[in-house]
Amino acid sequence: MNITNKNSWENPNSFVEIRSPWLTLIGEHLQDKQGQIIDYWRVEKADSVIILTIQSEELLLPIATYRPGLGKKTLDFPGGRVPSGQTPVAAVPKILQRELGITEAAIIHLSPLNTTGWAINSSFSNQKLYGFVAKIDSTVSISNELLGAVYPTTKSGILSLLEDLTCLQCRALLLEWQIQTFYC
Repeated sequence: MNITNKNSWENPNSFVEIRSPWLTLIGEHLQDKQGQIIDYWRVEKADSVIILTIQSEELLLPIATYRPGLGKKTLDFPGGRVPSGQTPVAAVPKILQRELGITEAAIIHLSPLNTTGWAINSSFSNQKLYGFVAKIDSTVSISNELLGAVYPTTKSGILSLLEDLTCLQCRALLLEWQIQTFYC
């Protein structure tokens, strides 16, 4: 292998690619800045959406869901992947319907927390995270079978929620919402 540019990473070749409906795993030989060839693994995934769902000054979270990577159930905001060919904002109503039983008509205001998407793990994955705040009509009832937790949007409510959230993406979006709501 003859690679001449030692100032930047180079991608001489891929040695494996495994595709599944959830992700594509790619093994590559990369040349680092010192000229050494290393085996590097990366994952390509669809972008994700997480929605802070607010009704009557309370944050609504769906029931805890089993997370295979952690081997346990965790409390998270509603979220999911952005289907191919769809925009992040278009994915929001289906996610809220699936996770909290909220219809699109019940969403009285939807606003993005970030418009360009944040890299989830830029050294390992191409996946971006988009966050939204959905304000829900106060007259809409949420099924107890779907509702996992409710936290007031007060300082003490948010601090309590931060104690219960283990998902870094959920925490980042909650803190971004706080900054945009209370400091801008």
